[in-house]
Amino acid sequence: MATRKLAPAKEIVGWAMFDFANQAYTLLIVTVIFGDLFTRVIVGDAPDYRLGNLLWSLALAASYLLVVVAAPVAGAVMDFQRSRKRFLFMSYVATVVTTALLYFATPGHWWLGMVLIIASNFAYAIGESFIASFLPGLGPAKSLGWISGFGWGVGYVGGLVATAFALVFLGEVSAANFETIRWVGPFAAVFFLVAAIPTFVFVKERGRRQQLPPGESLVRMGFARVRQTLREMRHFQDLSILMVSVFFTMAGISIIISFAFIYGAQVIGWDEPVRVMMFVTVQVTATIGAIAFGFIQSSVGAKRTYMMTLLLWMLAILAIWQTPGLTALAHRVLGVDWQAQYVFLFAGVLSGLSLGSAQSAGRALVGILSPRSKASEMFGFWGLASKLAAVLGLVGLGLIQAALGLANAIVFCLLLFALGLVAVWRLDEARGTRVAAQWREGRPASPEAPAPPAVV
Repeated sequence: MATRKLAPAKEIVGWAMFDFANQAYTLLIVTVIFGDLFTRVIVGDAPDYRLGNLLWSLALAASYLLVVVAAPVAGAVMDFQRSRKRFLFMSYVATVVTTALLYFATPGHWWLGMVLIIASNFAYAIGESFIASFLPGLGPAKSLGWISGFGWGVGYVGGLVATAFALVFLGEVSAANFETIRWVGPFAAVFFLVAAIPTFVFVKERGRRQQLPPGESLVRMGFARVRQTLREMRHFQDLSILMVSVFFTMAGISIIISFAFIYGAQVIGWDEPVRVMMFVTVQVTATIGAIAFGFIQSSVGAKRTYMMTLLLWMLAILAIWQTPGLTALAHRVLGVDWQAQYVFLFAGVLSGLSLGSAQSAGRALVGILSPRSKASEMFGFWGLASKLAAVLGLVGLGLIQAALGLANAIVFCLLLFALGLVAVWRLDEARGTRVAAQWREGRPASPEAPAPPAVV
C-alpha cells in the first residue's frame, strides 16, 4: 500500500494559517494579556493574587474537561461523516464570538470572566484537535515532521503579529488602563476571524463519507466508535505509550502557557519593557524551535526529537525556578549587577525553543502512529490526553501555589516533564509506523510485517 503524496503547497499553507490565526487567542487571552488582567485587575486580590490565580486555573481546567468529553466523540463523528471542515468551522465561529464577549468582563465580575473563558477556551482547544486531524492527509509519514513544524512556526509568527499590535495599541495591563486593555477580547476575535479564512478556502476534506444505519443517531454512533477504538488501542501499543507521555508533557506546557507571564509579573516583578522583550523573545525562539526541530526530526526520527525537546524543557524550568540564584551567581562570578528580570529572559529563550519544538514533535508523532482511517479519532484522543493533562497541571499548580506560593509551585513542571520523558522511553517508532500503515478496520496489522514503500 502506498502512502499519501505530499499535498499542494497552497493547501499546506492554508492548513498552517489556522495555527497563525489561533495563536492570537493563546497569547492574547491565555498567556500574555487577559490572564494577567483577570488575576490582577478583574479579581484583584493583592498582594499575592492567590485567589485570582486559583480561579484562573479552575476556569481553564473546566474548559479542558469539556474537551476531554467532547473531542473523541466529535472525532469519531468527523471520521464517519467526512465532516472535519464543518466541525472546525463551528469551533472557529464559537471561539470568535465568545472571545469578543470578554470585553464585558469587568473588575468584580470575575464570574462572567470565568464563564466566558470556559466557553472560549473550550471552543479554541477542541478546534486544535480538529485542525490537527487534517495533518496525516497532507503528506507521507516522513514529511509530517516538517509540515507540523511549519504549522507551529507560522503560528508563532501569527502570535507575534497579533500581540505586537495589541501591546502597541492597547498598552499595559493595569487598573488605570482597563478601559483600553479590555478591548483585547474583541481584537483577538477579529484577528482570528480574518486570519483563518485561507484554511477554509484551501484545505480539502478527505476520506469516505459513510451512511448511518436506519434508526441510528450520530451521537450514539460516535460513542460506539470511541468504545471500539478504545478496545482496539491494544493493537496500537506505541501510540498508547505516546499518549501517556503526552499527558505529562502537556500538563507541564499548559502550566507554562497559562502562568508564565503571571509568574513574571508576580514573582519576578518585571517592568513593562521587559514584559514586551520576553514576549518577543519567546515568539521568535518558539518559531525557530518549531521549524528547526521539524527538520531535525526528518534526520533523526520523531521519537528522538521529541525526547530532546523534553530535556530542553527541563533545563528551561530549572532556569525559571532558579532565576534569583542565577542572578546572584552572575554577580558573584562575573561581577555584573544584572536585575533578575533580565536574567529571566534567558529562561525565556529556553522556554521558547522548547515550546514550539515539543508540541510540533508530539503532534507529528501522533500523525505518524495513527491509521489514516482513524485520524480524527486518534487526534481526538490526543486532545483528550492533552486537555485532561491540562486539568491535572492547572489544578495541581493552583493548589500548590495556594499553599506554597507561585515561586515554589513552578517546580511541579519539572516533575511532569521528567515523567513524560520516562514514559516515552519504550516507544518503538518503526513498529508503530508499520502498524498504522497496515491497519484495516477491525483487522489488526502485524507489527513485524515490512513497512510499505513511501510515495513522496
